[in-house]
Amino acid sequence: MQENYRQLLTYAYNITGSYEDAQDLVQDVLEKYISLDKTDIRNEKNFLIKSTINHAINFKNRHTKKMVYGEWLPEPLSLENAETKLIKEQTARYTLLVLLERLSGKERAVYILKEGFDYSHQEIAEVLDISVENSRKILSRAGKQLQNVQYIPDHINSSIPNETLSQYQRALSEGSISMLEELLLNDIKLSADGGQRVRVIKAVEVGKSATATLLAYVQQQFLNQKPYTFHIFNHQHAICFWRENQIYNCHILDIDHEGMIREIYSIVDPEKLKKLV
Repeated sequence: MQENYRQLLTYAYNITGSYEDAQDLVQDVLEKYISLDKTDIRNEKNFLIKSTINHAINFKNRHTKKMVYGEWLPEPLSLENAETKLIKEQTARYTLLVLLERLSGKERAVYILKEGFDYSHQEIAEVLDISVENSRKILSRAGKQLQNVQYIPDHINSSIPNETLSQYQRALSEGSISMLEELLLNDIKLSADGGQRVRVIKAVEVGKSATATLLAYVQQQFLNQKPYTFHIFNHQHAICFWRENQIYNCHILDIDHEGMIREIYSIVDPEKLKKLV
């Protein structure tokens, strides 16, 4: 049952973008299953998978609008943490989780089942009670909105992202707008999530010059002299800034093969940060 639990949790997290909500959803499914008449259930695993996915879809559709300061971002996780029960190889990378927010719950499920768990369209149709043709159409529609982002990056262990992260930290510590600009693509996008408690300066910033200027200001006003640590969350490199032995701010970076930063996700929400490490 433990392996089933990990798989169910991974499905739910990929769809909801929230580890805490995923745990609650899976627990709810398992509790209902225990008291269920199982006479007509031929395959326990498939039944639990179907129940979890549909439960997660319904939850996602009910919670599409989240009242937060800034831009709502998925809850990042360390997949190396023993307390994190997700299956690492089937957990979507962080950038993809962000992009999945553009999709409906069913579109997320179809994409995740196909790309993350290698389901056939026949299997997807059976799980979601749709036709095979509809499954193909939904996948095509979802794919067009996801910018061909890989489910899991193939360069996570290369030296390029590590070097970029070190250069990024150095540019921040010096408050150098020019150094930051050298690391950012022209159409760089920065998104900030303060949750329900922390106001952020700006929810979204786009463009190399504007983003570098905002980063330098944030560094000067809030991050100056704060200790930092490097991490990998959801298959992507990150830098965390600390205050009084707690993570104060986390920047998750989307770095391309040339070492340029395409996206920055700045998480200040204390509810998400307290579970990171």
